[in-house]
Amino acid sequence: MTPIEHEPILTAAEMRAAEAASGQTPEALMARAGVAVAHAVDRLAAHHAVLILCGPGNNGGDGYVAAARLAAMGRQVRVAATGEPRTPAAIAARARWAGAVEPLATAAPAPVVVDALYGTGLRRPLADDESRALARLTNEATLSIAVDLPSGVATDDGHVPGLAASIEEAHFLDTVPTIDVTLALGAVKPAHVLQPAAALCGAVRLLDIGIEAASRVSVNGPMSLVPPGPDDHKFTRGMVAVVKGRMAGASHLASIAAMHAGAGYVALLGATMPGAPHGLVRRPLDDDALGDARIGALVVGPGLGRDDDMRGILDRVLATDRALVIDGDALHLVTPEQLKARGGTMILTPHAGEFAALFGDAEGSKIDAARAAAVRSGATIVFKGADTVVADPAGSVVVAGEASGWLSTAGSGDVLAGAIAAMLAGGMAPIDAAAMGVWMHGEAARRLGAAFVADDLARALSDVRAAR
Repeated sequence: MTPIEHEPILTAAEMRAAEAASGQTPEALMARAGVAVAHAVDRLAAHHAVLILCGPGNNGGDGYVAAARLAAMGRQVRVAATGEPRTPAAIAARARWAGAVEPLATAAPAPVVVDALYGTGLRRPLADDESRALARLTNEATLSIAVDLPSGVATDDGHVPGLAASIEEAHFLDTVPTIDVTLALGAVKPAHVLQPAAALCGAVRLLDIGIEAASRVSVNGPMSLVPPGPDDHKFTRGMVAVVKGRMAGASHLASIAAMHAGAGYVALLGATMPGAPHGLVRRPLDDDALGDARIGALVVGPGLGRDDDMRGILDRVLATDRALVIDGDALHLVTPEQLKARGGTMILTPHAGEFAALFGDAEGSKIDAARAAAVRSGATIVFKGADTVVADPAGSVVVAGEASGWLSTAGSGDVLAGAIAAMLAGGMAPIDAAAMGVWMHGEAARRLGAAFVADDLARALSDVRAAR
């Protein structure tokens, strides 16, 4: 079992292609998967009895193999199933299970339950009787484990068929159980990191089943950051400039975040900002400031406003040749075509509403939508939310899974813009700067715990940076 940070993400079709390319038969792959699941369950379940729930397909076949292996290891294990297996590999695996098979609907609970009902490729909701039985057995267990994916989630887009689109609207804990640990077979799938499915997966761990997984889509994770050396100075560490808008507090937050994230020099353009840290440079918003060749990243949009005066300021920013981080209100004042024509390094940080205003309704998965937006605008896209997808115009994608719910506080997006700008000014490639900024932002939230405000979040970036 390995953590999934930086691991490639494969869709259902890509996974099938990888399985075919491995040269292994379905029976051989099932044997490897089932044994890997058995050893993971043995480690996780301690001395407790195990109940494995098997469906009719190859996911159920993995469950039968795991049950047989656990029994051979001397573990107390039972099997319950929806019915007879239907695929040749699953039929062969069922034949090698020497124990009884109980009906799923009437199975008695166990301290550890393993969900091997349905895995990759499911496109329909679970049948009502299956959903009720799974929820009952999972909710009564001390530990619940899913094989590859929790049953009932859509592999490629993270949707949960039959549930409302919003986790808050779905009240899904009463309908679909939340799994404690999901054992991803061979590769991470989009549903492991895209919401709402990711919220059902619990901790995701990867099992090696002998498949070479390669993809331009991967899971976000921390990157090493080189500390300043003896020859470094404030400008080699990176200069960030932030444009003040109508709501000065937002640009102030972005500036403070850039400072705490490691930028060597941060200038707030167009504001005096009484009470701001003494290390924050205040400069007028003029052509000299905007044209400063030392600027490694120029942030525009936090608290900008959307009137004609602010549109004029944005036009002046776009006319520079500086690398840009475009956030907030500025995303309502541009078009993808305008950005594409500008060219150069740009990172856009829209939440769902801003994304829709700039690009229209998202189509396909969030990964698909971010990729298409990056190509259309020529910019690196940070499509924010409970899951955040970073995509660049060349087709590379990094996905950050479940974020702290406490990030739903005013100003947290401004802090993210500042953190990304610090990474960009420090010399990282745009997609790496965006992904690292997202990771630092999430890690700062994790360290703070509950009930923090954006000011706390900006300051917490110092500790996160120091740990890298």
